[in-house]
Amino acid sequence: MRINIFKFIIAIIIIAFAFSSCQSTNQDKTIKADSSENSRSKWWKEAIVYQIYPRSFKDANGDGIGDLKGIISKLDYIKSLGINAVWLNPIYSSPNDDNGYDISDYRNIMKEFGTMQDFDSLISGMHQRGIKLVMDLVVNHSSDEHDWFKQSRSSRANPYRNYYHWWDAERGKPPYRYSLFDINHYAWKYDSPTNAYYLHYFSRKQPDLNWENPKVRQEVFDIMKFWANKGIDGFRLDAFQFVAKDTTFPAFPNGFEKDFVKYYGIGPHLHDYLHEMNNEVLSKYDVMSVAEGAGNSFADAHDLVDSNRKELNMAYAFDGVDIANSKGYSLLHFKEVFTRWDSAFADNGWLSIFLANHDQARMVSRFGNDSPAFREPSSKMLTTFIMTMRGTPYYYNGDELGMSNAGFTKIEDYRDMPTLNEYQHQKNIGGDIQKFMKEIQFSCRDNGRTPFQWDSSTNAGFSTGTPWIKVNPNYKTINAAAEENDVNSCLNYFRKIVKLRKDNPVLVYGKYELLDKTNPNVYAYTRTLAGKKFLVLLNFTSKSSSANTGIDLNKARLLIDNYAESSTGGMLKPYEAMVYDISL
Repeated sequence: MRINIFKFIIAIIIIAFAFSSCQSTNQDKTIKADSSENSRSKWWKEAIVYQIYPRSFKDANGDGIGDLKGIISKLDYIKSLGINAVWLNPIYSSPNDDNGYDISDYRNIMKEFGTMQDFDSLISGMHQRGIKLVMDLVVNHSSDEHDWFKQSRSSRANPYRNYYHWWDAERGKPPYRYSLFDINHYAWKYDSPTNAYYLHYFSRKQPDLNWENPKVRQEVFDIMKFWANKGIDGFRLDAFQFVAKDTTFPAFPNGFEKDFVKYYGIGPHLHDYLHEMNNEVLSKYDVMSVAEGAGNSFADAHDLVDSNRKELNMAYAFDGVDIANSKGYSLLHFKEVFTRWDSAFADNGWLSIFLANHDQARMVSRFGNDSPAFREPSSKMLTTFIMTMRGTPYYYNGDELGMSNAGFTKIEDYRDMPTLNEYQHQKNIGGDIQKFMKEIQFSCRDNGRTPFQWDSSTNAGFSTGTPWIKVNPNYKTINAAAEENDVNSCLNYFRKIVKLRKDNPVLVYGKYELLDKTNPNVYAYTRTLAGKKFLVLLNFTSKSSSANTGIDLNKARLLIDNYAESSTGGMLKPYEAMVYDISL
């Protein structure tokens, strides 16, 4: 009898343990080693987001423009990277003044990209491969060719008039507002049919929507539901920190445009709009949400993403990516910025980690060294940084190959509307054109938009037609086909570091601690979680360097190195990246 009771007790314990194990798979489980909000498991925290710029990824029909069928044809390649989410730049109907960020129909596909049937095939193919799809939501502005704006500009009495920001001309000239893309940087455009000005923070063909109007908000929520019902897995809210405006349009101080985010970002009622969006849409679907920009302070960023506020999931701040310029950058500054942001979100809220996107030049050219001697190791080193920091990594297509800046020397080579407008602006004001051309050769976002380099055939295998923008001349040596067969290539290193992150929750949820803070050459830090401790060493220079971490590497286990032969003795080779397991 005593034996039966003992067996019964053991059975109860086993059942309880099994129930506990089942519970541990729940997305809302708290990792016991860390009681902070940031230890709560969510798919979007563990995701590795691969950004695809569809216009430049793969052209399936030979018109020189990437399309949805082109992406579909490369889904197995995308899957092979190990990533589990794709962020797709806008594919909606658009006249393409700003390459799709001027939308004329939010519920249709741009003809150059394909059809809604193609989209359905794309999302089905992604989901079959375990890849989630995040789409851009561009609702700070629409295209001036959207029917809303056509109606709005037709009459002051039109029901759509209040969908946009208008200033009647009889009131005089409106208070100055800075435009990022306008040829004169003036954000009010006079429109003769109704003798009024409309507001456009970006180009003249991108009039800003009036979010004070509840009908506009409802239109946006309905659009979001349309795509969520199609099965997409998330929204990236483009320029969303700018949607809320003080519609009395008070005068701003002279020179405000030098820090325009201070005046444009996180305006009146923005959080009210986000609460409403969360209640109407985001809370009803298993979708992630991230806003471009994070305001002017950590308080702004936290207000966007703290989970108890029920607004968005994660912040996408530009402090880090904006560090690099044509004169270089300081690693000490780089470390300070990323450490500061990590500490501010250590317990609550969540960050995005990235060094490139469609609005930036190539990562290796800006933060690494794109010379033949150091392009590969520096590209791998930067990839290691992105994949070993706390936060959701966003990785731009082509960077896994170590693609570099195009090196354009003529203005005719560029296609970027704001760059072409600024070139004309500099000519108009007698600016230094030579200096301008040198700057855009380094920083223009067209550098990140050249066609994906698939192989060494004509046009890098991107298109059988004439590409919409020139292919980087180095495609014959830097391409996916060549790197596929090289075990030490940037491409295969990317796959290894992605697997390392996915296999080790310490690289997702682990505590971050900066080491050797004042070292100007090496970025060293640890990640710690539930008895696991990893050490990351990154040499950001073209010379051998060492770090003073106080850790005995003889007792450490090397997990990954971006060189075929690892360094010994604590000295890092140029741009070397090493990740150690130093768990006790």
